[in-house]
Parts: sequence; structure tokens; C-alpha cells
Amino acid sequence: MATIQGVAKLAGVSTATVSRALAGKDTVSAKTRKRVEEAARELGYVASATASSLASGRTRNVGMVLPYLGSWYYASVLKGAHRALADAGYDLTLYHLEDTERHPGRRQRLFEEFLMRKRVDALMAVSLELTDDELARIHDLGKPVVGLGGPLPGVTTLSLDDHGMAHLATEHLLSLGHRRIAFIGGEEDERLDFHLPAHRREGYEAALAEAGIEPDPRLRAVGDFTIEGGHQAALQLLGDPRLRPTAIFAASDEMAIGAILAARKLGLRVPEDLSVIGIDGHELGQFFELTTVTQHPVEQGRLAAEALLAELRPHAEAEHVDMSLPYDLRVRRSTAVPPARP
Repeated sequence: MATIQGVAKLAGVSTATVSRALAGKDTVSAKTRKRVEEAARELGYVASATASSLASGRTRNVGMVLPYLGSWYYASVLKGAHRALADAGYDLTLYHLEDTERHPGRRQRLFEEFLMRKRVDALMAVSLELTDDELARIHDLGKPVVGLGGPLPGVTTLSLDDHGMAHLATEHLLSLGHRRIAFIGGEEDERLDFHLPAHRREGYEAALAEAGIEPDPRLRAVGDFTIEGGHQAALQLLGDPRLRPTAIFAASDEMAIGAILAARKLGLRVPEDLSVIGIDGHELGQFFELTTVTQHPVEQGRLAAEALLAELRPHAEAEHVDMSLPYDLRVRRSTAVPPARP
């Protein structure tokens, strides 16, 4: 069985140097670190996580807080973050805060108990609007924090322009000649962090206003960001032929897919009779030939993890900034010019 003493002998250094090199201490030169790593690989030596933690004061573990687990978006963010953290030698601990409105103690315990155990070196908050008290508790622990989804004061954040994405999606439909554009959004009375449903509706309405079109409340329906929710909302919008829109903008790809299925159910062809566009870049979008504004969630997770790793580097000077995340219009077959009216 390989030991630290064997690695030290092969590399020609002390056991203390081996410990510091494998813990990533910057007091070890790059040349020596490389020699130690090569010796460890040759002998098949893996440093004890507990010993490394004691030597470095680090757990090599990052906490990620997610509001939902069953969502495609959050699973994609998790995938991107985990890849980047694993490549850097970090473990990931997942904190799930679903249904905290009915069980507020779960969220309170995270910030008052779990993080106090100091089992993580840093925290990544995904689509979670932290309160001033929660931010203060994290800052008191001296742990780096990166937020993904919207701005957080005093924290490095990666924000998505939900208003801009919705504006771009609506502009695409307008550029094709559509004027009766329906909107399927979320329930704005429900508490969603960073007010995503409202921002996406406002982007849709702003694009219409710029085109000289007054938003018609009869062309607006509420879904719940699921395929079933989009399906039911689209049936409502398409059911009356006198009010039927020529296009639907859904505030998520899943709702847009539901709208396509509703159109098929009513005997409408997409895009010949109805154009449909969504937001997200969902993996099912290509299967349904859905035009979408993609937000690259796997890339979001990677960028957030890299921002966190940068703050974990020795002697890193934290420059807390709000970075804008990229998004792109991806045109597929579900949108086209509106049908000619007799």
C-alpha cells in the first residue's frame, strides 16, 4: 500500500512537502509539485481527504443550493458545475430547498446550522434570492459565494436577462409578420426568485409596444413552466377561432412544447397555421423542431463553478461583479410567416 513516506522518498522531498504539494499550497514550487504528483501517480498514492483538510484548512468541497431537483434546467446547471469542480479536484454537496414556503425551517437550517458546520469551502446559489441576513451569515463565515440567476449585493453573480430574452423571442415573431402574438407565462403571484415570470412578460409587452401593438389581455394565459401547463394554456388560447393568435410565445420551452401538442390536438399545423417559440434551449426542443432562445444551462453551471474556483485560489482578491450570461436565438421549423387571411 502506497504511503506518504514512499512518495516523499521517491520525489526526494520531506513528507511535509508532499502534504503541502498535494493540498495545493502555493508555498511549493511548480517544479517540486510536479515531481511530487508524478511520484504519487507512480505509486498509486491518494492523499487522505481528512489529512488534506487538516493541512490546508480546506474541505475541497463546494455546496450548491437548488430550489428544485426534477427540473431539466437545474439538472443541466448541476451537470456543468460538477464537471468543472471535479476537474479541479473538488467534491460537491447538494442542498435542496424545494417547498420552503410550506417548510421555512429547511431554508433557515441551511444558513443557521448546515453551513456553520464548515463542511464546504464555498457556496453556489442557483436561482435563489438570498436575504440580507442570509448573506450576512455567509460573509461572517468568510466563505466565497457565487449566485446564478440574478444580482446579489456584495456577491459575484451571473445573471440572465429574462426581459431581453423575451424581447428577442417576440421580436423574432414580429419580424416574420405576426401581429396577433399570444403569451404563455408563469403565475406572477407565486414567489419565484428574481421575478422571472414578470420579467419575461414585460419583455414580450415591450417588444409589442415598440411595434405599435397594444398587448391584448385575451391573448395571455398562465402555465406552470411544464409541458402539461403549456398544453392547457394553449388549448385555452386556441379554443376560440375568433380570437385565435397566429403565434404563441411561451416563457419556457416545456410550455412551448405543450403548446405544439395542443395545436396538433386541435388539428392546427405548426408552423403553417401557428408559429410557436420558447425560451431555454431544452434538450427536447430539437425533437419538436422548436425555435427557442437558448440560455445554455450547462455552460451556466460551468461558468458559475469557474467563478467560484477563482475566489478559492490562494490570495485571490474577490472582485464581486455581476456578469451577464449569454443567450442566442435558435431558429428551427416551429416559426414561419403567418398564414394568409382570406
